Amino acid sequence: MAAGAAWEPAALAVLDTTGGVVVLRRCMDVTDLLAHAAAGDAQVAIMAGEAPGLDHDAIARLRRDGVEPVVVMTDGHPDAPERVRRLGVRHAIAVGQVPTLPGVVRAAASELDPPAGVGQRQAPEVVPPSATASSLSVAVWGPSGAPGRTTVALGITGELAARGRRPLLVDADPWGGAVAQRLAVLDEVSGLLAASRAVARGDDPSADSTVVRRVSGFDVVSGLPRADRWAEVGPEVVDAFLGSGRDVVLDTGFSLEDDQASDFSARPGRNALTQAAVSGADLVVAVGTPDPVGLARLARALDDLRERTNGQPVHVVLNRWRARLGIEEAEARRLLEGFGDVTAFHVVPDDALAADRALVTGRTYLEAGPSPLSRAFVPLVDALYPQSRGEVAAPARRVRLRRGGAGRPR
Repeated sequence: MAAGAAWEPAALAVLDTTGGVVVLRRCMDVTDLLAHAAAGDAQVAIMAGEAPGLDHDAIARLRRDGVEPVVVMTDGHPDAPERVRRLGVRHAIAVGQVPTLPGVVRAAASELDPPAGVGQRQAPEVVPPSATASSLSVAVWGPSGAPGRTTVALGITGELAARGRRPLLVDADPWGGAVAQRLAVLDEVSGLLAASRAVARGDDPSADSTVVRRVSGFDVVSGLPRADRWAEVGPEVVDAFLGSGRDVVLDTGFSLEDDQASDFSARPGRNALTQAAVSGADLVVAVGTPDPVGLARLARALDDLRERTNGQPVHVVLNRWRARLGIEEAEARRLLEGFGDVTAFHVVPDDALAADRALVTGRTYLEAGPSPLSRAFVPLVDALYPQSRGEVAAPARRVRLRRGGAGRPR
């Protein structure tokens, strides 16, 4: 599908003279291409990079139908390689490389994956990610029962910001996140939904001002405004943030279960965001509570988590730790070690006063004042980001914009 591009005649000529390569059809637009791809006749689709309707969803649908896209990028657009990478394209050439198109087509066909299940993540291979060796991504996950995923995600992000790292906190909970509310952020536009639209256009969501908001020395992507809008966000959004080259903290949902209905539909399942986070992040923090119910849930969940991760280190955090339960830390450690490969254990105390103070003022735990709760995240961040030990940023005044008025320092 060349959309009338000037390089199309040369491409057809070189393909027609190549043995083993057959041009089945010239499609007029993306809709026409997707319809023929669904018929299962072709293995490779050659597309113009500037074709209307070419977005991340179109690339994903081609792969689900067993067709590998090859994109020819237009000259004069220096950002074209980065854009096609963000779309999930694996094979792309410039217009001047059209004579090499048969080899690229053969390579794409030989590397073609079987038809992918909905929600399966595809790794873009056009341009290597810009992440540096020192940047890390952390997925904060935990089973059902409100174990404190958001509490831990906020604690990690706040401590990183205090060390001058400027992390990105993403509310990626498809069941209804609360990061914006916890930080008193005006949630008029959902950052996660805006990020989904940016990714569909091939833009970098982490550089979009409608997606990312600056709060408390770090950047925040607010979550879904309503839980029923989960279908508008796919796992490619998580992939885009993970490939941004920044310290990313993902506040995820609780369920890792596959959605069986997604096998028969054209959209990922509800838990695809959480699955993409725990399988793609550099580190995983599994959060649970230290009571008998919470420990039992976490033990079963660690077994499920092991099947979803790709061998990343898993740090267990027991939130709301309190001595009156009569459970020793070593005892909890022995219980959980039998259900998963755990790198380290950490405890966060049950400091209701500090948690409430931060909640009602819309601040991080560090901003709300020194407390056992804020201090508990120091050793956790030391373990997750050992290169950040000893780094302390100069305190900054906080400015928050409110409806109908000017900013006020907090």
